[in-house]
Amino acid sequence: MNRFKKFIASPKVSLTAFVLAVVLLLFSSVGGARAALTYYSETYASRVQMYNIGVTLLENGNKVSWRDYNSAADGTWNEATGTLLANMIPEGEQFKIGKKYQEELSVQNSGSINQFVRVTLYRYWLDKDGNKMRDLSPNLMNLNLVNLNTDWLVDAEASTMERTVLYYNKVLNIGMTTPNFTDSLMIDNMVATKVTQTSETKNGYTTITTVYDYDGVSFCVDAKVDAVQEHNAEDAIWSAWGRRVTINNGVLSLN
Repeated sequence: MNRFKKFIASPKVSLTAFVLAVVLLLFSSVGGARAALTYYSETYASRVQMYNIGVTLLENGNKVSWRDYNSAADGTWNEATGTLLANMIPEGEQFKIGKKYQEELSVQNSGSINQFVRVTLYRYWLDKDGNKMRDLSPNLMNLNLVNLNTDWLVDAEASTMERTVLYYNKVLNIGMTTPNFTDSLMIDNMVATKVTQTSETKNGYTTITTVYDYDGVSFCVDAKVDAVQEHNAEDAIWSAWGRRVTINNGVLSLN
């Protein structure tokens, strides 16, 4: 049965969408007992410019986390955090590298004013000790982006191999949900192809031991969601996010 772990809520203004520990020993003949999956989820938060803004993260159509200003407009938040990927693996199955899993992420306007939305995705690897790894490419994590250009714009100037910045290019009206910005998640088989072999000869017999170089590493995807009000949105986006945009008839374009 899968093991679940919940981190202490972070005070940072971000949402850690999910962290899934990949135990590569599931490929070896001795690793069955250690091939447990571990999921993490931190607190979701959003940067806002005025009261009554609120956003909710949806995963496969279900509310996972949200943060909304309380109706009292006293600066307090109504917020909740859930666990992503909890139902990604069918019961009785183990996670498989190279298999595509459904992972549809979108944003809902759960506040009481119209708004514009930005999402920042981070992909990176951690070793057994929780240190970021530089020798594994984030591109080995295929978090597939969808509805690009038609609904979501990639800010190439702000994006790197590890970070992808997306803007929803329309006003997100009260109660409405954006189209998905991702639809699936898959870890490339190449992660399991790098091995180290050693041999030992004793009493005329040679024993060859194969060790997966990336045994026990974790792949991590963080998603940070921000929102600003529709009123004077061009100035609000420049002030909050440092990005020049043009908005005509409710449609946003990057300058």
